[in-house]
Amino acid sequence: MSEAAAAPVPNPVPGPGSPARLDRWLDRIEAVVPRPAAWAFALRIWLAMMLALYAAFWLQLESASSAAVCVAILAQPKRGQALSKALYRFLGTLLGGAVAILLIAAFGQDRVLLLVSFTTWLSLCVFVANFLQDTRAYGAMLSGYTVAIIAIANIDTPQAAFESTVSRVAAIALGIVAITFINDALASPSTWRSLRATLIEVLTSTKAFARDCITRGDPGPERALAQIRRIAPMRADASAIAGELDDGPQRAAGARSAVAALYALAAAGRTFALAVERLERPSPAVAEARALCERLTAEDGPGPGSADLSAAHARLRDLLLGAVRRDAPDLGEVVALQRALDLVIALTYAQDGLAAVSEGHRPLRDVALPTHRDFPVALRAALRIALAFGLSCGFFIAAGWPATSFALVQVAATGALSALNPDPRKFANGVLIGMSLATLSAGFVLFIVLAGGQGFPLLAIAMAPTIMLACFLSLNPPTFGLGFILLVFFPVLLAPSNPQIYNLQTFLQNGLLVVVAAVILSLTVRFVLPVSPEQARAFAFDSAHWDVREALLGEGGDATTRTSLNSDRVAQYAQWNTGPEPVRRRRLGLAFAIAHLEAAAARAHAQLRDLWSVPDLRESSVRARAVLAAGPASAIPDATRALLAAARGADSDTTLRCARAASDLVAAWRVMDRHRRFLHRLQIPSL
Repeated sequence: MSEAAAAPVPNPVPGPGSPARLDRWLDRIEAVVPRPAAWAFALRIWLAMMLALYAAFWLQLESASSAAVCVAILAQPKRGQALSKALYRFLGTLLGGAVAILLIAAFGQDRVLLLVSFTTWLSLCVFVANFLQDTRAYGAMLSGYTVAIIAIANIDTPQAAFESTVSRVAAIALGIVAITFINDALASPSTWRSLRATLIEVLTSTKAFARDCITRGDPGPERALAQIRRIAPMRADASAIAGELDDGPQRAAGARSAVAALYALAAAGRTFALAVERLERPSPAVAEARALCERLTAEDGPGPGSADLSAAHARLRDLLLGAVRRDAPDLGEVVALQRALDLVIALTYAQDGLAAVSEGHRPLRDVALPTHRDFPVALRAALRIALAFGLSCGFFIAAGWPATSFALVQVAATGALSALNPDPRKFANGVLIGMSLATLSAGFVLFIVLAGGQGFPLLAIAMAPTIMLACFLSLNPPTFGLGFILLVFFPVLLAPSNPQIYNLQTFLQNGLLVVVAAVILSLTVRFVLPVSPEQARAFAFDSAHWDVREALLGEGGDATTRTSLNSDRVAQYAQWNTGPEPVRRRRLGLAFAIAHLEAAAARAHAQLRDLWSVPDLRESSVRARAVLAAGPASAIPDATRALLAAARGADSDTTLRCARAASDLVAAWRVMDRHRRFLHRLQIPSL
């Protein structure tokens, strides 16, 4: 072989027009240029804002810009989300308007009492909003700062409060009609369709998680948390689809049922794996149950049909009945078979809920999806907004600035919004940057682009770039706060009117005041009753502690809703779980253990209460409840065996209820036995 033939052929250096370099440039361009769906969303919001403005000018409303601001606040990429937010915005405006008129009538001649009463009302609204969910929380918070927009803004002219209320309600109604019309006319994406696609995807991933639990054992709390985080975001859309279609309530109920079932499916996979690990040698019944569950969770996509689920359910019932009716039932086998049955039931509800979302029929059940809220956090948020508003009043009064009422309205609005944000500091940073950008954008449009011109077409064209930029920013989660503030406060500072007013002094004054309000918010969330990660963990842990005590005493409530609540609590707890990796893992494991103990105790007491009505089971069920509530925990296995022995001659349904109670009793005992030292410090009565 010649030297020329043996020499390696050098790779050509990519030239300016090479495919590799071209692909890299295309990737960079795609990362910057918004997608077509983002352009469509921005176009819809711009058209809706211009329609609301034009109608407000034609109707000669007192504050036409409020209609455009309403559209900006209701800017959501999906129709159902916008409708849900619009409903609670209208209700919150009505309530806030009524309270504003009441406060003006009572304290219109005394500014101090008016400010104190408003501060009390705003704090109450923020406190209540912290215990509500999604758009309902927004409606409660809105009813608070609406009073500022009406009453505080008219503190010098209380006689104009009623007219201001009527004008604001009209502007809000006009904004709602405008965005609803544009969304329908331009075929805004439906929430239920995107939720259906997400449900299918998350159901597939949850089945894969359960399959890994069945085949490989418990994957640990980290993977369980990751799966919970995939399920949790669907809760908001599940509430939003109710108003989209005539059969929206049925689809919403199906979505809630599916989300609750996905939580239960993930939990059942883990508990089945833990139950099998406890067995020295799985019995043939447990092996068959494992094979059934593995087959049902093996398929990709929506999953097995109803016939396969029904057959698996019937077979697992028979296996469980056989295990319970033996002369000496193996508690470990009963627990494993019950958890396999729980997995099939959860999968059945998940697929039924998905079908209800897709077809609009009534699901097998309608459940609530409660979320975890800490009383100390809500109280601190209410006190924080009260202190921030009170200190702001003192600052502006002492400074003697004109248009102080305008600044106080911004402090109240941004402070209330921050109280509902999961990360108030990050939101405050977005407010500060967004307010500054909104001021610059409004000044550029008003004094450079428009430059004294009149005419609605010119105004609409001049506002388009800023509105579209704000829409693009709001669609990106890291810049959502910045985009939202820019979209809302750009029309506030621009103040479109007919004819358009060009007053540089007033504009600079308002721009300075909104930036000062943003600075006040930034300082408030950092220095006025902040919630540190340690405090947040302590609050969540204390709440879980008391819930466990109540569950062990038989006051735990519905087990289905508790599963959703505990999943949300664990997810929130993980957000504040800082520190070294081993410490975080240990804390997360304990959080899951507490949730498992509470759910098992609540289910056990619920089943045992129902079994009290069966005469042959009354004594054993009362004994089991007493041992679970007061201890000693070591007596729980004996009480469980006595319950199963008493159920040996009962009918199938009663026997299965005893099996469920027995499995939960054993599960609670195992958690208490494994974490005895930790739970002993909590002064659990059973220990």
